[in-house]
Amino acid sequence: MKLFFIVFLNGLTLASLYFITACGFTLIFGLMRTVNMAHGVLLLLGAYIGYEVVEMTGFWVLGIIAGGLSCALVGAFLQAFILGRYQGDELRQTLITIAISIILADFLLWAWGGLTYQISLPEMLQGGIRLPLLNVGYSVVRLTLIGMAIVVGVLLWLLIAKTKLGIIIRAGVDDREMLQALGFEIKKIFIIVFAMGAALAGMAGVIFGSALSISPGTDIQFLLSSLVVVIVGGMGSVGGAALGALLIGLAEQYGLAYAPTYGVVFTFLIMVTVLAFRPQGILGRAEQ
Repeated sequence: MKLFFIVFLNGLTLASLYFITACGFTLIFGLMRTVNMAHGVLLLLGAYIGYEVVEMTGFWVLGIIAGGLSCALVGAFLQAFILGRYQGDELRQTLITIAISIILADFLLWAWGGLTYQISLPEMLQGGIRLPLLNVGYSVVRLTLIGMAIVVGVLLWLLIAKTKLGIIIRAGVDDREMLQALGFEIKKIFIIVFAMGAALAGMAGVIFGSALSISPGTDIQFLLSSLVVVIVGGMGSVGGAALGALLIGLAEQYGLAYAPTYGVVFTFLIMVTVLAFRPQGILGRAEQ
């Protein structure tokens, strides 16, 4: 039972990382219909910048903010001056973002080398605490990560469900052409949404580098995970991103714990099953 419970917490931790990363991806994918293949490298960029800020200032929260803001600026630039020119041409945008991902990854490798980095945690998040259930100890930073994912999810839900920008975003998911016909500046909306998605990726990178570590290749890992989470949960749905991240995170951790040889198979079984019975994702809506 102790092993089962610890693996469950590990699955929640991994799901939290996947959720924060995939939230930005699903916003971009859902509203803009752009498969942003540079999303993973934005996460890695935010992690490296956050690492440098934390090393210089000693403030962990400032590192998260710096990682998110820097990636938001990069994302806004990419949408405004590169991807925006090919709006509606999904294949060309996908190829462009793949090229951007390769170029940025090589730049990051040149700037930070092939070393593994871990972002320093504040003293209050170091060590572990003993949980009353089953009397087991667990890392404080991992529990904090689960809490942060809940906060991010609630804030995104409030933004999308309760604000004017959220109404515009949801309208864009349903009918982008009608939104443009009503006089909304769709280009500015796309820049804002892309910047929000990139900011979430950058923040997730700093958090991941704090809980675990960052190195070349982390970008590919989380890009693929974000794609799977969005496919399983449903395009353009924050709730779907949460559910997809939970399923994938738990499947990966229980697979590694109880069937390490076939652990990766469980993830693809979930994805194949969802595609077979709900091609739009568990909480996604079919195209009209």
